[in-house]
Amino acid sequence: MEKNKFRNKSDRLGEIVKTVSDYVKKKMSGEKTGHDWWHCFRVLNLAEKISKKEGGDLFTIKLAALLHDISDWKFNGGDLKANAVVSRKILKHFRVEEKIVKQVCQIVENISWKGAGAKNKIKTKEGMIVQDADRLDALGAIGIARIFAYGSARGNWEIFNPNLKPKLHRGFNYYKNSRTTSINHFYEKVIFIKDRLNTETARKIAGRRDRFVRQYLKEFLREWQEATF
Repeated sequence: MEKNKFRNKSDRLGEIVKTVSDYVKKKMSGEKTGHDWWHCFRVLNLAEKISKKEGGDLFTIKLAALLHDISDWKFNGGDLKANAVVSRKILKHFRVEEKIVKQVCQIVENISWKGAGAKNKIKTKEGMIVQDADRLDALGAIGIARIFAYGSARGNWEIFNPNLKPKLHRGFNYYKNSRTTSINHFYEKVIFIKDRLNTETARKIAGRRDRFVRQYLKEFLREWQEATF
């Protein structure tokens, strides 16, 4: 990535966002777990949409949305700090002011779901907006597709096992190390999302997606019963 000269502050911020976007696209294109470039693209657009209603610093929101999975714990053996470390390196390269760097790093370090019983450490409006955008992408038809992509990429998730029951994880270590299935993941995470969103705007978007997921689960279990009992 090359450093550039800018005509004014607006140009500089816009160029930073564009260059970070290009970098993330190159790095994450073709990723197989559902945390690819197009996931980041959707989160970026959803975050902008929410921000129009909820406010927040859009520059911070865009950077956090783009970088939120740049080195996620799921790809680093459970390292919760890697996202922030990589994001800081990228942002300091472009001489982003330290206040914004800290905000973005706080967001990307704490954005991920860490279990239904885990406390949410996101505090800023910007963080709440990006977190909501990320969680919305885990709901609905796209969310369903991403779950099965992730389960397949992991290589150790069955689609469903009636002998393996869902668990309410009390914290990150329980969530990270728990054996599960793709269908259990709906009951361990996805059905909680709508009520764990931070903003009213995101909750409105979530309603239809949440209903679709619940209808899908009913149909899945109906078909399972038809085939096995």
